[in-house]
Amino acid sequence: MVSLTADMSPLHPDRNLALELVRATEAAAIRAVPFIGRGAKEAADEAAVDAMRAFFTTVNFDGRIVIGEGEKDEAPMLYNGERVGNGTGPRADVAVDPIDGTTLTAEGRNNALSVIAVSEHGTMLDASTVFYMDKLVTGPAGVGVVDIRLPIGENIRRLAAALGKPVDELVVSVLNRPRHAQLIQDIRDAGAGTRLMSDGDVAGGINAARHNARTDMCVGIGGSPEGIVTACAIKALGGHMQGRLWARDDEEKQKGRDAGLKLDDHVYEADELVTGSNTIFVATGVTNGELVKGVRREGGYVYTESVVLRGTSGTLRRISSEHLVSKWL
Repeated sequence: MVSLTADMSPLHPDRNLALELVRATEAAAIRAVPFIGRGAKEAADEAAVDAMRAFFTTVNFDGRIVIGEGEKDEAPMLYNGERVGNGTGPRADVAVDPIDGTTLTAEGRNNALSVIAVSEHGTMLDASTVFYMDKLVTGPAGVGVVDIRLPIGENIRRLAAALGKPVDELVVSVLNRPRHAQLIQDIRDAGAGTRLMSDGDVAGGINAARHNARTDMCVGIGGSPEGIVTACAIKALGGHMQGRLWARDDEEKQKGRDAGLKLDDHVYEADELVTGSNTIFVATGVTNGELVKGVRREGGYVYTESVVLRGTSGTLRRISSEHLVSKWL
């Protein structure tokens, strides 16, 4: 296995690993299909977890799950701290979300993904003790321009100037939650439009950072695991990302401090969420979305679309695959 890192060492995640991981997200997405629109999000997630874990055993790497489905006793598969891969090849930190958007899947709505993110061993922040993170994501134009500590209206005006477009043409993605009522109003008062997401803020963050995407910024409080996953993708897109851990109560705040996390309004930059640039992000569409198309079946074939983003090379690749249904029965 040949790495694309400067020292050409085989000890780091490489492009071959990226392509192998796509097989795992494809499997998880395909196995979730029977549950799309059936109102059974737990069953969909279980099917995706089982499929992803089975494929992990065939991949040549020594991975440790930093961001998984929860603690071991609560998540018998793909739990935080679990070792994945066949134990040979590069050591790596791994973040998994077999279905980012289980509710979207259960309700048959857009933007559900199967996701894996990987970085070199010891480089991925373990933020699992604090469930939520306040995030700000933009494309490259936002680097050195916007800051999560500023009022949203100021960030909108700054980004509009950097992009060379009127404020009223800016679109900001936000999770549609009661906690964001004032934030949504402030965005609209500043003159920008909103794209309200029911779930799936990984796709929301990536779409905000992509070139020529239909959104310009993604803000608000979402899951901290999703924040780490998004940071891996932002590395490849050259975008801007900041996050502040958002503890729900004093007990969770203390757990975070005990785990060595920085709270009290500390702003994590992307390079602090995931240190180094050797990151891999892979995602396969479960349902249709702006980032990728969802799984579809036509006759004896199943079709999937995936993206692979690599921080080292700064590339986004699309992989369209067709699978024989007979091999999945």
